[in-house]
Amino acid sequence: MAFQTEFEFTLPRGYVDKDGNVHKKGVMRLATAKDEILPLQDYRVQNNRAYLVIILLSRVISKLGDLKSINPAVVEDLYSADLAYLQDFYRRINEENTSKVNVTCPECKHKFQFDLGGELGES
Repeated sequence: MAFQTEFEFTLPRGYVDKDGNVHKKGVMRLATAKDEILPLQDYRVQNNRAYLVIILLSRVISKLGDLKSINPAVVEDLYSADLAYLQDFYRRINEENTSKVNVTCPECKHKFQFDLGGELGES
């Protein structure tokens, strides 16, 4: 089995471009150390630490709908629900298995792993 480095996502609301087209489906790749370090040198991040997420996401989102490129301006124009979704998605794909804990059923004593980061209804 090949190591997966790209992950598809669907935004809850979607990015609306200047022509009114909605782009919901996209692809995010795993972040590299460079992706997390270089934004710290950006003047926008130095002036406002909260901007780090904008620069970081613009580096790791490789596709969003039919857009030709993803840049900080695109991420800035996302609805807050979509930004929150992408931040959570970033954490889940880059911190794989860190939210899994070993648990034991108090009734039957069956041991299993539970993903604290999983969402209800995920299959």
